[in-house]
Amino acid sequence: MRFIDEKRKNLFRAYVAQAASVLEIAIAVLMLAAILITGVRAAGEVFGLFFAENSSQAFTTVLEHAFNLIIGVEFIKMLAKHTPGSAIEVLLFAIARQMVIEHTTPVENLVGIVTIALIFIIRKYLFVPSFGTHVPGTEAVLEAMEEKTAAASKAYGGQAGVPDAACAQPYGPQAETAPGPVLEKESTTDTPA
Repeated sequence: MRFIDEKRKNLFRAYVAQAASVLEIAIAVLMLAAILITGVRAAGEVFGLFFAENSSQAFTTVLEHAFNLIIGVEFIKMLAKHTPGSAIEVLLFAIARQMVIEHTTPVENLVGIVTIALIFIIRKYLFVPSFGTHVPGTEAVLEAMEEKTAAASKAYGGQAGVPDAACAQPYGPQAETAPGPVLEKESTTDTPA
């Protein structure tokens, strides 16, 4: 009886997670539509700068709308990708917008700068790019790819996992134009010494 209850709970959790994913996609589509509509209006505001009485205020309004559009696009990317990097980018743009658009005090500017610096420090030293990207059951595929890479490298005379110059040479249409090692040709004509 307890096993059946656990099975039902897990099934219910799966349905809730699926419903949340569908809802998330619907919100992203609505946000995309709103961004497209606002983008068209923002383009009209850019052309309205020619006729604005107070061009400084009109430019600030255009800049504010542009930042909002950028933050919206980053938000949609965050919903679509589900990576920590996309969440960090949304935070960076939101803080940058606050500092550029709002006329804040020097203390608020300092707090914004320190916050951005902390985000960059976290991104550089504590950020794990593969966090949340591991898909269960892919270990065998990854191991097979590593084995093929090692075998190809050994076939060209390199060490396993370390491609040598033969492996790094370009191939295809760009091979003729891509810079590569230049070998000096021996001169066949005798030059007087």
